[in-house]
Amino acid sequence: MSTSTGSPVALITGGATGIGAAAARQLLDAGHKVAVTGRREQRLRAFAEELGRPEGLLTIVGDAAQYADVQSAVDSTLKAFGRLDTVVSNAGFATHDTVADGDPAGWTEMVLTNVLGPALLIRASVDALKETRGRIVLVGSVAGFVNGPGNIYGATKWAVTGLAENTRRQVTEFGIGVTLIAPGRVETPFWDGNGLPPGHLLTADQLAESIVWAIRRPEGVDVNTVVVRPIGQPN
Repeated sequence: MSTSTGSPVALITGGATGIGAAAARQLLDAGHKVAVTGRREQRLRAFAEELGRPEGLLTIVGDAAQYADVQSAVDSTLKAFGRLDTVVSNAGFATHDTVADGDPAGWTEMVLTNVLGPALLIRASVDALKETRGRIVLVGSVAGFVNGPGNIYGATKWAVTGLAENTRRQVTEFGIGVTLIAPGRVETPFWDGNGLPPGHLLTADQLAESIVWAIRRPEGVDVNTVVVRPIGQPN
């Protein structure tokens, strides 16, 4: 692939709502071109309409846990914009139950999306990122650093914490940076149907600022782990 000159390009999975959408908006405002993926075409269309269908935005329907969809998203981004500078693995969700009393029916999809999904995005994009000496951003969680009773979602984020450093140790020789952004409690659709937790929460825009900050570090600078909690969150 020949890398064209021009605006930097980012691909964000799960980019139509919440943290992903906030990061997409901020990157577009900063002059990036942005591709976002999601499983629901209607939601992607609504996001594009909300932003006025800017030329620098590409929406792609696909499942972050299916390699064919992820590879297709990378290929579509390269075809549309000619290069790829950053991938943001943001797609993920929680079943909000525990290992001792939860419903196993929901666990497979959660594990595949939260753990396999980031690995598939790395695999699909690494060749393009070698060309631009780009960056990989994985959205993890404070739950990937702090144990919670029976927390299966937390276990998936512990896996993302490990994946970030394992990936960094391999791709740093290619000139690719890797950043793990680990948010605390953020007010997003993540909590839909379960009620917001008590106390102060970050907004999606506040957390997205950390993602954009990491992406825009100077060439040669590799910021590896950023934990972002709202003030007042003890764990």
